[in-house]
Amino acid sequence: MKGRFAVSASLTAMAAAVTLAACGGDDGGSGGDADKAPAKQAASALSDKPMDLTFIWFDWPPAKALEELGKEYTKTRPNVTVKVNTVPNPQWHDAIFTQFAARKTNFDLPILDSQNIGEAVDNGSILDLTDFVKENIDTSQYDPYFLAAYGQYPQNTTGKADPDAKTYGLPLLGDTWSMIWRKDLMGDTPPATWEDMIAAAKKCQDENKGMSGLAFHQAGTGDAAAVTYNVMNALYGGELWNQQDKKIDGVINDAAGKKAMDVLVNQMVPLTPKGSSNWFIDEVNAAISQGKVCVGFQWIAAMGGLLDPASSELGKTKEEILDKLAFAPLPKQVTDKKPLGGMGLHVSKYIPAEKQAEALNFIKWFQTPEAQKKWAQLGGVPARNDVLNSPDFLEATPYNKVFTDSVSQLKDFWNLPEYAKLLNVHSTQVNAAISGTQQPEAALDKLAKDEQKILDESGGL
Repeated sequence: MKGRFAVSASLTAMAAAVTLAACGGDDGGSGGDADKAPAKQAASALSDKPMDLTFIWFDWPPAKALEELGKEYTKTRPNVTVKVNTVPNPQWHDAIFTQFAARKTNFDLPILDSQNIGEAVDNGSILDLTDFVKENIDTSQYDPYFLAAYGQYPQNTTGKADPDAKTYGLPLLGDTWSMIWRKDLMGDTPPATWEDMIAAAKKCQDENKGMSGLAFHQAGTGDAAAVTYNVMNALYGGELWNQQDKKIDGVINDAAGKKAMDVLVNQMVPLTPKGSSNWFIDEVNAAISQGKVCVGFQWIAAMGGLLDPASSELGKTKEEILDKLAFAPLPKQVTDKKPLGGMGLHVSKYIPAEKQAEALNFIKWFQTPEAQKKWAQLGGVPARNDVLNSPDFLEATPYNKVFTDSVSQLKDFWNLPEYAKLLNVHSTQVNAAISGTQQPEAALDKLAKDEQKILDESGGL
């Protein structure tokens, strides 16, 4: 999953900043400690005093898994208790950036979407980890795209890690979409192409009264509809923008982009359940578990409940459910691109030096193979190549292999300080096309024009 926040964030943050500055934060730290103790020095300043090491994330199963993993860290640092504070998904961005605006945080490690790094760096709120990573992390163990997407800013125009770029984070949770299909109704072999998938879903719908062919994210909030369009755009060979020329209008709404929007609105939406234009993660999982759809698309990190008999009508045991459900990477079309999800680990600049040191020590520990394997056992999706390709990970769930097989094909959003504004336009217009309040091509042209205006007005992008 990528960004999920309201575009009013910056105004809200500025207003709240005044309040927080007056009231003070929970964790001390007057700001500016990072300048006195940059990452390289902070890593050697561990304290033996009892302390909480606090993360902030949104409320979902991986957050609970991270706090459980923290108990393993406490075994190596008995004076440290790991806490994961959660907020509702729509409030995630504001909960972090409101405190950044106040330059005082009650969390030590913000978990940021890859697209948020630019905004956090631009306002000077997260620690520069460049030297720390060079000295403490074996970056050869990671796909270069992960290092770029989850940590570097500005991002290389190639999308690959730039050895000379500044690093502000490391992968916490990898993720992408998986296709989930009813193999008891459609057969064991996944469709070879996206258009084969649509045809198979329609055939399944026609042959099974009361079922719909497809379930996917359509809501106009957060990044739900935006990611869905991006999947289509990438599969049909389109691009979000020309990064070098700073052009969106004329790029995203070119022939490939229009074809993608046409397939989404005119071929896929008619196969979805009525009233599903506001669906996101929970609704897609529910439709699959209740046996209402033939094919669904979901983030891997959000799929754990699909195999839980307590919440499924597909079987009384996990084995019975797996007799009906199968998992595979997204089918290819013109390209074989898959959406990059997941988030990165970062360190607040507004916490005391001993907290920064502990945060960096946690990051160093978290990137070890042992911690990454334990993370996978708890339901996390690691990023190290050796762990992703290990039997421990591949056999832990029936869908982990989907992620490993998709890594080389991942494609992300923009990572720009203006991401919040761009995303708001993106999701709003795609949802307008999906819900029928705007014609598909008109929605795409408005999206392109409005996003180009945001880009042009941002000046230094």
